Amino acid sequence: MRVSGIPSRAGAKNASIKLNAKRSMPLYTGLYGHQNAFGHAIQCSTSSASTRSDSTESSAATTIPDSNSKLKIPPRSSSSYADLELSSPEAQELRENGFRSTRRTKLICTIGPSCCSEEMLATLASNGMNVARLNLSHGDHQWHRDIIARIRKLNKDKGFSVALMLDTEGGSEVHLASVTQPRQAVRGEEIILTIREPSPLNGKQDNLLSVSFGGFVEDVVTGDVVSLDGGMVTLEVLRKSGPDLICSVLDPGLILPRASITVTRGGKLLRAKNSMLPVISAKDWNDIDLAIEQQVDFIGVSFVKTADVLHNLRSYVASRSDRVIELVAKIESFDSVGKNLPLIIDAADAVMVARGDLGAQIPLEDVPSVQREIVVRCRQRGKPVIVASQLLESMHTLPTPTRAEVADIGDAVRQKADALMLSGESAVGAFPDRALDVLRTVATRMELWCREEPPGSIALPQLASTPDGRTSEEMCAAAAAVSNNLNARAIFCFTKRGFMANFMSRMRPDAPIFAFCDSQETRQRLNLRWGVIPFRIDLQSDPEANVQRTFALLKKRELISTGDLVVVVSDVRQEGMAAPVSAEAVERGQGVVRSVQVRRVP
Repeated sequence: MRVSGIPSRAGAKNASIKLNAKRSMPLYTGLYGHQNAFGHAIQCSTSSASTRSDSTESSAATTIPDSNSKLKIPPRSSSSYADLELSSPEAQELRENGFRSTRRTKLICTIGPSCCSEEMLATLASNGMNVARLNLSHGDHQWHRDIIARIRKLNKDKGFSVALMLDTEGGSEVHLASVTQPRQAVRGEEIILTIREPSPLNGKQDNLLSVSFGGFVEDVVTGDVVSLDGGMVTLEVLRKSGPDLICSVLDPGLILPRASITVTRGGKLLRAKNSMLPVISAKDWNDIDLAIEQQVDFIGVSFVKTADVLHNLRSYVASRSDRVIELVAKIESFDSVGKNLPLIIDAADAVMVARGDLGAQIPLEDVPSVQREIVVRCRQRGKPVIVASQLLESMHTLPTPTRAEVADIGDAVRQKADALMLSGESAVGAFPDRALDVLRTVATRMELWCREEPPGSIALPQLASTPDGRTSEEMCAAAAAVSNNLNARAIFCFTKRGFMANFMSRMRPDAPIFAFCDSQETRQRLNLRWGVIPFRIDLQSDPEANVQRTFALLKKRELISTGDLVVVVSDVRQEGMAAPVSAEAVERGQGVVRSVQVRRVP
């Protein structure tokens, strides 16, 4: 791509950038898992509109519940929007740290007993929580409804913009079923694993632990090693007694409720334990219905093994909800990596590297390289990627992290993962707010250090398959390059569905990306994108009017000043084009004014 007409720093006022896109591109499965013609923008005067086609073909064996009728979803309460909506913690950070020092990495907290009060949720939101994750492995549906209501009330009353993710349990995970409270396992202690249902003595016998999968005992033999929670506790099988396994504790530790179970024989993973289980269980389908009912922003899909699971689930969600709910594929099993990984990434809207369960199914020494591979592939495909599990494991019980944990966070930030996630540290840990503080401060400092390094060498392949999509991609590449070269304070991105903001995030520019959209749904989803600060504003059909109004509102809030240099990217519908634009019109370049400009704030 060639960019001409780039002004000098002294003469950058109101200059337009001319783009020349020539390269051919492979087919791209869009940001929401659909094949898209990206309807975005250039003032070198192409115009278009975006289209979306849902992929419903799949060959997964999982049985899908009947989806002929949509769920009855209560309407959200409507409230009058302010002229410009920005999350209050992000506004404060911009004022205190400056645009260039504002945190780019997004932070996710798992909500549990330690942080479910309204006061603690407000503290986490104030301290930088971008997404609240609810793990459906724990708690009943009413508990989750109550937490969702609290978070939405905080968003409304205190000016937060915390997005919501509901995480399914995953049918193919084998886990403990009878442990309700953490208990310490002592070396040499006898532990009995049973598949009897209900378990004898109703859990009153402390060393008798029920297993969730009835076929678990069949293939286990004497001498096998059973690992709980990826090796936090290990047991040796001494003998079998009908439906029970009599085990001895090899490595002591804390046995947690619903701890995952894996079995190794001769140092190799015994995969027969869960190979016959569906990825999405009957319970998961009920939980997914809850996610649709509550109109959450993301659904975390556990133990994804193939792309077909995501295609099936996307069709199911689309048949029951008019709202876009993004699917987060959790990479946490042996089958998720290798040849299936690229297909899963393409089918997902976002990806989570769930290192805890993944590390129990692949060699420990492979975890860092697999994490790196997943992050790079997701960046190349323009999919948000979350690094999760055991980032601050010691802070379950301690107020400060180990230095190795700090280095681990720094490495994930240096890889430019979109988000970092706290699991048990926030859900059941003793110091959820301190853990989030550590995550935020380490991420912010590491980002500053990374910006002092030369630009990264990750090659970003072209994604779009249509002329319109190629134009959008080239625009974002040009905007990122110009912003870096001119040391712009920010990139202003005017977007309806968030496609352009997602493209901009993929480029990882030095300047923060201010994404202006008129949809609260889009604003919430953009909370997962690296470097994107989402605003809600009523967009007009006149692109210049949007720019001038945004300048005025940001100046009024003292976020920008006269003379500040910004790069403006826009994809707003033209005057007189309020009606839907046909696919043929998209190819002719009609319907949306698209522009990349370098502007000085008047």
